Amino acid sequence: MIEIPESTTISRQATDVLKDKIVADVINATSPHRFAWFNGDATKYPELLIGKAIESVNGYGSFIDIRFNEDTHLAIGDGTHMKYYTATEKCPTKFQLLIAFEDDTYLVFTVAMYGAIYAFKGEFDNIYYRGGMEKTSPMEDRFDFPFFESMIAGIGKDISVKALLATEQRIPGLGNGVLQDILYNARIHPKRKISTLSAEDKEQLFHAVKGTLADMIEKGVRDTEKDFYGIPGKYITRLSKNTYTKPCPQCGSRIIKEAYLGGSVYYCPCCQQ
Repeated sequence: MIEIPESTTISRQATDVLKDKIVADVINATSPHRFAWFNGDATKYPELLIGKAIESVNGYGSFIDIRFNEDTHLAIGDGTHMKYYTATEKCPTKFQLLIAFEDDTYLVFTVAMYGAIYAFKGEFDNIYYRGGMEKTSPMEDRFDFPFFESMIAGIGKDISVKALLATEQRIPGLGNGVLQDILYNARIHPKRKISTLSAEDKEQLFHAVKGTLADMIEKGVRDTEKDFYGIPGKYITRLSKNTYTKPCPQCGSRIIKEAYLGGSVYYCPCCQQ
């Protein structure tokens, strides 16, 4: 899934490689996917994109936005994977979209469980896309402790820490994936109510959000995800599908996996009481 570390890292990698490339062809899905979402009729993507030159690639929360000339965009979100291929690499047979460039390199977009591939011109009125662009990112300096405190105070109801951080698009791009290590580093249980957080707890959680995401970005994407070239990330997750069967790296207790708020949570019952 695309979360802040992936949208940040992949957009940087892609900008270095894709800038000024011109689209020669657009090939629609060879493997139709029920939960691949497009903006309108995907068969019209070729007429929108062919001949356009890439100006930049930007990461916004859980979106990666490829910007072409003439204010044209191709934005992918959440469960969509984008992989770059050189002219000598073999093209996969199944994909949801393929963009070929004039230099014979190409981008392949595939969707796992679900994912968005939105081509559009001008502005795009999508709540998740606009939220990623407009809301304050934890990687910005203005996302400071007073800002974080005010966000908690403005909730108006007693919700869990997971609900605070990873639902309602309060922090676009901070999803259930990166949440696990953030809460582990903060030593806070995902089901803990925000009303029980002391001032020290809130400060510890704030630093865990900023520090964990910065560490993930510094090391590239997480080891549960792949980068622009299809290479697994170098950030080794502490709590994830890759590690939850192993003992807690801090105390050796058995890691717990539970279904909660529409996804799985992982936690150490001793370190995150």
